[in-house]
Amino acid sequence: QVQLVESGGGLVQTGGSLRLSCAASGRTAAMAWFRQAPGKEREFVAAIRWSTGGTLYGESVKGRFTISRDNAKNSVYLQMNNLKPEDTDVYYCAASDRGFYGDYVNGYDYWGQGTQVTVSS
Repeated sequence: QVQLVESGGGLVQTGGSLRLSCAASGRTAAMAWFRQAPGKEREFVAAIRWSTGGTLYGESVKGRFTISRDNAKNSVYLQMNNLKPEDTDVYYCAASDRGFYGDYVNGYDYWGQGTQVTVSS
């Protein structure tokens, strides 16, 4: 069982930046960020493969968000720039033991508790 702990959420103005962190208690094949607003489905944000560092991004965040990893710390980060009010959501870290690497929610085995990001207009 892998535990995931997110941090770094908060309140920021439109155009600002935030950096989310996710610390994992063990190594998995891939990790990702999703986000979810009340009453809506969980939306894929970005994913990264531990072995190669390969990345994927959701269309709505391409060019603004960057996912990265620190192998020594078993941590993944999401740098969010040029934030918009529509980026307001609870952001969740996810990890896949099975090697899944993509935007399918059920491909991930472990989830963090979520961290709130609020972008004011």
